[in-house]
Amino acid sequence: MRTARWFLFLLVVLGAVGLGVWAVARAHGKDDWPVPEEAKKVKNPVPATPEGLAAAREIYFKKCSQCHGDTGKGDGDQADMYNPRPANLTDAHMMSQMTDGEIFYKISEGRDPMPSFKKKFSDEDRWRLVNYVRTLSAPQNPAEQKSGSPHKH
Repeated sequence: MRTARWFLFLLVVLGAVGLGVWAVARAHGKDDWPVPEEAKKVKNPVPATPEGLAAAREIYFKKCSQCHGDTGKGDGDQADMYNPRPANLTDAHMMSQMTDGEIFYKISEGRDPMPSFKKKFSDEDRWRLVNYVRTLSAPQNPAEQKSGSPHKH
């Protein structure tokens, strides 16, 4: 009887430790989206023009907002259906850590559950989407803006 209790106790402790390790790993980026170094270094050849941003906004609302939300917070109508959840594109810190090439790669290649858009949109449209997505994390109040570029080109 004593051996059975000890075994049960050990099983509970190991289960709790395993659950804790899983939670910590998940919270500290285990679900990060790896991007090849070469892709991170690719520069955006498409300037952010009012016309280009308007075209990208239209694409975003047709193909991206269902998951990423109208404002990019990752709270679209379909967001709760997915794991991992759609990224919060308004997170200025996260977005400042990504190069344009990295965002372009993610839009192009996708990963489960996000589809690849490489065959659905031209390179130019995907670069325009990169420019548009950048606007979602930009400060809305001019007083909040800092000098210099908020992201790596």
